[in-house]
Amino acid sequence: MKNFKIYILLFCLFSIGNSYADEDDPNVLIEQMIQEMLVVQAKYNIEIDAIILQIKEADQVLFLSNSLEEKVDYLLIKDQLNKKLQYLKSENATDISKIRYIKGLQIIKLLYEKVLSLDHHFASVRTFSEINKISNPNQYPEFTKMKDLVKDKRDKKLGFNLTSVLGTNTFASVTQTFINLFSASSLSSEEKEQELAKIECILDFTLRMHNDLNTIYFETAYLQASNQNIKTDIETLFREFTKPISYYASLPECRNQDDWDTVNNNLEAYIEKMKKAEGTKQFKMQVELEFPIDRLILFINQYNNFISEGEKFYQKFSIILNSYENEKQCESKLPIEYKKLKDDVNVAIDKFNIA
Repeated sequence: MKNFKIYILLFCLFSIGNSYADEDDPNVLIEQMIQEMLVVQAKYNIEIDAIILQIKEADQVLFLSNSLEEKVDYLLIKDQLNKKLQYLKSENATDISKIRYIKGLQIIKLLYEKVLSLDHHFASVRTFSEINKISNPNQYPEFTKMKDLVKDKRDKKLGFNLTSVLGTNTFASVTQTFINLFSASSLSSEEKEQELAKIECILDFTLRMHNDLNTIYFETAYLQASNQNIKTDIETLFREFTKPISYYASLPECRNQDDWDTVNNNLEAYIEKMKKAEGTKQFKMQVELEFPIDRLILFINQYNNFISEGEKFYQKFSIILNSYENEKQCESKLPIEYKKLKDDVNVAIDKFNIA
């Protein structure tokens, strides 16, 4: 059994040496944490098992010995061994907590960068202005030009003008333009068909995609707000995580000043203080170190849910943007912003996959 534990120890050491290749992957950090914990546990298990064996030997001597002096000596030896056993168990727990805490910090740092990356994406993504531009025919020069032509050729007795409010409404504007074109303009039938041919793809695209594009806008706004909440939560988590070790700078401050060495130094000082403490005080310090680690686990679940939800939203956006039936037929007439929006969605899907 002892040889087997030594083998495990060596195997874990070798694995750790080869696992630091990609610390941008949370899974790698978690694997490192598990491996480091296994190394520590194997190391202490060897020492603990040796002491337990010595305690059993002392118990056997106490049971078999008829000498009072020998019994007293072995009772003292057993007491010392038990104290050493408790010390090793305490050191083991402390070292495990330290590994979990350090990896927790690294995971927080890594996830924060991913949240900031998504935040940057949402800040730069083409949302309302672009969607309004490609979903509203009034934003297209061809449609505006035809409206002006119809207005000039309009029979004032038959045609009508919209109010300032309805004039900005996509469907009311299109309806008015069609009525004036076919019922109230002096254009010939051939001219009407020619003008209609110039804008048919624009009207087809905007009327078919208007509601879907607005759905993308509003759901993107929802995801942006959710990402902001995640960002706030991880900053709060960092504050709670570093409070026990008396580090009080915020996560943005720590990141901007690259102050991670100070955090690690504060942790080392806290660990040394905890090792010197005894009884209830030491137990309380141990709990204070473990509590934020448990909070991190809850946050990771929350983060995973958000990422999963965001990826599904953007996959839906991709389906929506690729659902326009006449895309090939009207390809040359479609706005460049439509393709850019598709590219943004694909970039976002990649970002959510990475996150």
